[in-house]
Amino acid sequence: MASGSTIICLDDVSFSYAGGADEGERALDHVSLSVCEGEFVGVIGPSGAGKSTLAALMSGAIPHHYRGSLFGTTLVDGVDTCNATLTDISRVVGSVAQDIDSQMVASVVEDELLFGLENFGVDHALIEGRVSAALEACGIASLRDREIATLSGGQKQKVAIAAILAMRPRVLVLDEPTAALDPASSTLVFETLRRLNREEGITIVVIEQKVALLSEFSDRILVMGDGRLELDGTPREVFSHGDELRRLGVDSPRVARVSNSLVQHGILPPTPPCLSVDEAAGLVAELVRGRTGRGANIAPFRAGSPHAPSPRPRAVDAEPCVSFRDVCFTYPGSGARVTDLTFDVYPGELVGIVGQNGAGKTTLTKLLNGLLRPSSGRIVVAGLDMADTPTSTIAAHVATLFQNPDRQICKDTVLDEIAFGLELTGVATDVARHRARAVAERFGLPPDEAPFSLSRGQRQMVALASVVVMEPEVVLLDEPTSGLDYRECMTVMETVREMADRGCAVIMVCHDMEVVSDFAERLLVMADGRILGQGETPEVFANVELMDRARVEPPQIIALSTMLARDVSREFAGVSQVSGIVDLVKELVSHD
Repeated sequence: MASGSTIICLDDVSFSYAGGADEGERALDHVSLSVCEGEFVGVIGPSGAGKSTLAALMSGAIPHHYRGSLFGTTLVDGVDTCNATLTDISRVVGSVAQDIDSQMVASVVEDELLFGLENFGVDHALIEGRVSAALEACGIASLRDREIATLSGGQKQKVAIAAILAMRPRVLVLDEPTAALDPASSTLVFETLRRLNREEGITIVVIEQKVALLSEFSDRILVMGDGRLELDGTPREVFSHGDELRRLGVDSPRVARVSNSLVQHGILPPTPPCLSVDEAAGLVAELVRGRTGRGANIAPFRAGSPHAPSPRPRAVDAEPCVSFRDVCFTYPGSGARVTDLTFDVYPGELVGIVGQNGAGKTTLTKLLNGLLRPSSGRIVVAGLDMADTPTSTIAAHVATLFQNPDRQICKDTVLDEIAFGLELTGVATDVARHRARAVAERFGLPPDEAPFSLSRGQRQMVALASVVVMEPEVVLLDEPTSGLDYRECMTVMETVREMADRGCAVIMVCHDMEVVSDFAERLLVMADGRILGQGETPEVFANVELMDRARVEPPQIIALSTMLARDVSREFAGVSQVSGIVDLVKELVSHD
């Protein structure tokens, strides 16, 4: 917990980057705040709100790395960052960047930790103790001799934290550390941060889009918008402003949205929002039982409850766009493999693939788009047998959005990038550019700017736009919402759903279970290279045994509806939306 003494202080700070397309536009605008020693502070806000700029100020990257116009004062441990060297600041504040791979400098875990210690001139007699302590603190002592390239995303994230921790900083500043991680790995990273905060006394400042995680782990949350500090308070204080957050383009935990909605509808008196499924379940149970005077299962079960979503219709009597039968593949030399993959995807379906990092999800997508060929089994895509179809032919039918957008962006302007795939398939340049401009407008992208001048989230949208414009029969999305704020996420996923509505088969690998629950009507659950189960989304998420086997955390609303169906009324079964929970509660209490 916070000790009360200030470790970082921003006093009326404004900053504009030099040399950018919007030079002179303030990335931070008159920001004043203090962070006390021992605090665990979360930072949220839409893309472009100034979150990464705030992190750069706290870590000393501004003014020592990024150039621009800086006003106001930033103090780290009482010293003005303009008067201290970056090395001196780094002894107090350690930072973990958004792109972990770009931060790694060594090939082996131990060497990654040694690099910073040796560059800081730490006495060799102290280095072994520092390395061992940092690895132990992050729970990765067993990875000491591992090649970094063989680690999962969550393991890499812990290595990056350990490498900074070995420097013995008093503050850790992390920029979206779980953006590419599955829910279980994300929770493990946050548990590591909380342990460092509580046991080592390290101050944590973490920028994150996963608001449910922040609400659980943070003492305090800062909300940024257009370079300004819009809200500052405890999680309950901040998430009580649900409407204001939505206007800013920031989501709230789904259970907070439930309790806030019940207050807005007059079903509850003004009360702080719930922050966990258990809290929300207890609140609803008490509310319903208090109004009705009856116990569990107060309402009879009605098949086809109007509060449970109806599955989207798909093409009737259509042949599947994608068909896997007993497909196997093994990576040479590593032993990693997928086994006995069998499933179908039909035109107009939006199918989600969920599972931990390393479950085999990305391998499945590479088998589907022809980047890998199965060692056994049969794959048919858009009527083509993948065994003897060239990858170039497959690409005309299957469009892929890869996990890292920077690996598929290659043109100098957004417009050129979006039009590039069309031109490769023979579409006339003027037609391709016309279609590309329309898609850029749909996504709110600046057509004439360089893609790499945009934020990580905007680059993700450029990559997706280059897929959408192709109008393929099958679309593969590998983490399509990674790095996006709530508003961008909704824009992207509504566009994806429109593609499915037009008959495109969409297959989406995604770690955001709320997005999966909102948009995918069917799920494949993977673990250890196998499909453990498949079926309609609410049914699969409500299968507690299956979720435990796959180590997948169901989204909050389905976890809540499952608990309420067991303890309050069976009518909650299958409800997967905030509105469904609220409407059913209104219905139950009105029958008093």
